[in-house]
Amino acid sequence: MERRRQFLKKIFGFVAGVSISLTPAFSLLKAVLAKSARTILSKGTKTETLVNQNPADLDATHLEVTPLKDFGTMGLSDHAENVARWRLQVPGGVKNPLRLKYDEILAMPAVERSVLMICPGFFANHGKWKGISIRTILDMAQAEKDATHVTVSGPESDYQNSQRYPMQDIQSDKVFLAYEVNGKPLPQRHGFPLRAVAEDYFGYDWVKYVYKVEVNKI
Repeated sequence: MERRRQFLKKIFGFVAGVSISLTPAFSLLKAVLAKSARTILSKGTKTETLVNQNPADLDATHLEVTPLKDFGTMGLSDHAENVARWRLQVPGGVKNPLRLKYDEILAMPAVERSVLMICPGFFANHGKWKGISIRTILDMAQAEKDATHVTVSGPESDYQNSQRYPMQDIQSDKVFLAYEVNGKPLPQRHGFPLRAVAEDYFGYDWVKYVYKVEVNKI
């Protein structure tokens, strides 16, 4: 029995070592398998048929972009920011806290992707979103290496909504900050000047009127 235990310990140790050494490959394989397990939405699929589905279960690659005039919206939609005074704050687990102006954000390298948002039971929008990678902001702020999550908040008011996202979704640009949608500046009702775009998350996790990106270590 003791020899058997020793043998199993060696086997498990070997497998664990191999798993650790191949972590990036396994992560990529996991992502590919997850993508392949999704329901592929064909071109022409009506977005109203998606309102009771989980966006994480759907592949919207072929789905047509929803015209901006047909976008649904929920929650706060009339918050107004003075863009001349507005700043994107980056506090928390960083060595160089930031307060970024809107023009500085527009000058950063852009991320542009079509992402499906579903507000369960109400509407689904498939928009072409353009903005900035939160990774870029974290690099500028010199985020601590042991940071595990990022909390995005907005607006700075009694109606503030805060959502926390794991660092892997930040690093992969699964979650980024948009200032344009469908080739137009983000409308006020959809979160101007910045809103979170959160692929595979429900619409209530897409924070509008973002003013703060806080780096968390737990």
